[in-house]
Amino acid sequence: MGICDQRTILITGAGAGLGRAYALAFAAEGANVLVNDIRMEAAQAVAKEISAAGGRALANQDDITSLAGATTIVDAAVAAFGEVHVLVNNAGVLRDRMFLSMTDEDWDTVMRVHLRGHYCLANVLGRRWRDQKKAGRHVDARIINTSSGAGLQGSVGQSNYAAAKAGIAALTLVQAAELARYGITVNCLAPAARTAMTEGAMPDMVRKPDNGFDAWHPLNVASIVVWLGSPLSAHVTGRCFEARGGELSIAEGWHTGPIIDKGARWEPGELSDIVTSLIAQGGSPQKVYGT
Repeated sequence: MGICDQRTILITGAGAGLGRAYALAFAAEGANVLVNDIRMEAAQAVAKEISAAGGRALANQDDITSLAGATTIVDAAVAAFGEVHVLVNNAGVLRDRMFLSMTDEDWDTVMRVHLRGHYCLANVLGRRWRDQKKAGRHVDARIINTSSGAGLQGSVGQSNYAAAKAGIAALTLVQAAELARYGITVNCLAPAARTAMTEGAMPDMVRKPDNGFDAWHPLNVASIVVWLGSPLSAHVTGRCFEARGGELSIAEGWHTGPIIDKGARWEPGELSDIVTSLIAQGGSPQKVYGT
């Protein structure tokens, strides 16, 4: 038995890269897996790989960016496995350009797949789990969202992607606060691994080494995702994990820094020295990627 024995996991963007790694790792820990990907052949290949290893998996290519599509996905998982216990929102796209060169289509596509894609399935499943809790059933559910280092500290040439990923980190905080009463935990992950996206953006950095530990292998990141999807993580919610290779950390987000209180309204001309003092007292933010 594994730590996710008899749990059903729904993973988006699971036909390759990190999503595939998550699917294989969950299946190895006894989970049933719905493999969702826009490319049905890719989803089927992962499902077949899981089945060949003795696991249970279902391939699916329905639309994660509409509530109707999300409902169809959830219905398929329930029909195949009886219930859904974990949602891993992993699917994503890139439309990288410098901000002033970006088109509205570049912006909207990234927002639709990342932010709306995170909303739809979480909304459908969240309502399902809420209704079960209100009906007196035991709920031990998980939502695992995908942010990014770009969302946590910004990335030159990726304003659309960084904004979407920052939004997902904030969404995670609100979902965790609102859904805890229904037996649902919500966490997010900022993963670093070798995928089609990172190979296109930084091929030299993520290249597989000739020997030794492959720090960029997607399965390295899958370990924390599987743990978060298991019953073992029931006490953890509202956190953003960063993972690469053997490294694991919890991000520390925006928080109120030093305060100077005049006790009255500031005059605009007074604020130069005040702002300079606040900056000097506070910590330095991490640099934006690409600077």
